[in-house]
Amino acid sequence: MILVTMIRQLVGSSIRRVTSHQPVITIGATFSTVPIFPGADSTTPTVFDKIVLLTIVDPSGARRKIPGIIGKTLYETCETHEIDLGPASVGGAVEAVRSSTWTEPLYGEGPTTGYDHVLLSGNGVEKVAPMTRPEERSLQQYWDADELYPESRLATQVVLAAEMDGMTVYVPDRIVDDIP
Repeated sequence: MILVTMIRQLVGSSIRRVTSHQPVITIGATFSTVPIFPGADSTTPTVFDKIVLLTIVDPSGARRKIPGIIGKTLYETCETHEIDLGPASVGGAVEAVRSSTWTEPLYGEGPTTGYDHVLLSGNGVEKVAPMTRPEERSLQQYWDADELYPESRLATQVVLAAEMDGMTVYVPDRIVDDIP
């Protein structure tokens, strides 16, 4: 019975008896604000520490706030929220900057198309990794010079970071990609 009492205190659940007189635990949708684990306090990480809010502005000017998970790409986040950016320009990473003195070559081909073009502004733009030569080449190959800006990036190449909370992403008109 001591175990049942401890479970009731920890989980905040209700316990009912069945005809066989065995305790059955039914967990309700009640959550306690009291830490369950000894030593847990308000500095314990939560899911909300891994989420950033992004504002997506579509070609018509409509704004939509969406949550994104840190470590996912901007393209994956938009795809999750059913925002169509066109075909993904997927290709392995060309290189990874590991420190100020070491850049590891990863021998990937980089982005292969430029359909997922977006414009970034606001919080965290400076945190985005520098544009690689293959990304720049893909943008120039698919978009006219007057459609490219210093803020232009491919959504598949932008990895979300905590500093990007509140960033605004402009989605330009799409390139026609469904003609065989």
